[in-house]
Amino acid sequence: MSRLIKIILSLIVIAGIGLAGWLVLDKDKTADNNQSTTQPSQTTTTDGFTFENPKKSAHYESNTPAHSAALAGVPTNVVIDFNFDLAEPSSISITSNGEEYGTADTMIDQNKLSMRRTIDSQAPDGLYTINYNACWPDGSCHDGSFQFAVDSKLAADFTDLRGQKEITIHMSDIKFNPANIRISSGTKITWVNNDGVDHFVNTDSHPAHTYLPGMNSRSLPQGASYSFTFSENGFYPYHCSAHASTMSGAVLVE
Repeated sequence: MSRLIKIILSLIVIAGIGLAGWLVLDKDKTADNNQSTTQPSQTTTTDGFTFENPKKSAHYESNTPAHSAALAGVPTNVVIDFNFDLAEPSSISITSNGEEYGTADTMIDQNKLSMRRTIDSQAPDGLYTINYNACWPDGSCHDGSFQFAVDSKLAADFTDLRGQKEITIHMSDIKFNPANIRISSGTKITWVNNDGVDHFVNTDSHPAHTYLPGMNSRSLPQGASYSFTFSENGFYPYHCSAHASTMSGAVLVE
């Protein structure tokens, strides 16, 4: 009798363990289903434009223009940075309202860590979606996307310095003064450091500085200056890499 009781008790224990395990798995599955169906799609709103979440491919680092940025003018190109060597057939598509505004072919930079594509300088105001395909030497490719907007009305808030051949921007109190300016093509800008700490003039993004590499300065101590002549129309975002989170500016060349 005692042996029979032991067998019955063992069967009850085994059945109980199985039931508990089934309940835990079912609970986890229900939680997963709830998360996938109820989690909202996040969006960002900037200057009246609504941006969907970006999709970042493998080895992605940064991009210029930045996701959800609203620009006062058309950027000269789109640049995407990675931490792994790019290879053909990597590609970038730049569209707005179903129209392609990328011009020429997608180019892979010499260091193979960035790729870029130029944009039609006559592209209209609106929301732009960037879809890219990043490929590696082993032949694998991964896609990603982000968005930015162009709104020429924002240029009204820029300091209008068009028509001047040379302009000085002072770096003081950890700011560019003036920070956002409109200039004519061919204008030479000279940045002068009036602060007691070193500053930089670096094209976006940070820390890649790949949007316009020729615009990047070395470290500028107090009293030092740096000059660059803008010869191509477009929008140029930049920053001080020593104070990237607080010290930024933009040049709109028309």
